[in-house]
Amino acid sequence: MSKNVVNNVESLEMTVYSLTNETSIVKKRYVDSRSNQMVLRVDEHDYCDRIDKKILSGIVDNSFTPIFGHKTKLDAIIISDYCKGFLEEEDIQFICENNNNVFVDTKKKLGKWIQCADFIKINELEYQKNHELLSEEGFDDKLIVTLGGNGCRYKDKVFSVEEVPVKDVSGAGDTFIAGLVKEYLETNNIESAIQFAQKCTTRVVQKHGVEMVTLEELQNG
Repeated sequence: MSKNVVNNVESLEMTVYSLTNETSIVKKRYVDSRSNQMVLRVDEHDYCDRIDKKILSGIVDNSFTPIFGHKTKLDAIIISDYCKGFLEEEDIQFICENNNNVFVDTKKKLGKWIQCADFIKINELEYQKNHELLSEEGFDDKLIVTLGGNGCRYKDKVFSVEEVPVKDVSGAGDTFIAGLVKEYLETNNIESAIQFAQKCTTRVVQKHGVEMVTLEELQNG
């Protein structure tokens, strides 16, 4: 399920090391031929085994050490979690507590286990569902709330987006987080990163299907 995030990270010319489930989860999208809009998505093989504890224990101090292999240094960690069983709450908590620059995009109901994440990307509906927790002190500078065509919100500031003809929003969230991490690592400025992420997303929603954007496109566009 995180493969599209990987593709987007690579498309923005970053090197990525991916840990994901071995089970193939298949997404089938049914699209109306007249409007080209997706009307239904069906996921098959919708559950996978939990990450091996020995593998998890190797993700510390912004590095990953495989059970057999050499240590790989990590500038940032993206947790893209669709609640398919690969990561439990305590697994995400462990990664957040033992690393810096951890960006989390999860479909789980949020709890105290998310407090050590550096940035949390959620949409407005998810924000409302988790409002009680996220209203507590310490979350304000972590939350990036996406608002669809209205842009996104960070610390009560709304970042609007250019109005463009939207062809497909599938995978746009993955493009957003890839762009966010790309720019944040280069600038260490989350507001600049949000603006770049929105530029990436604005470009990708004008394409059909699950697509990526490239730096060349962005520079020429």
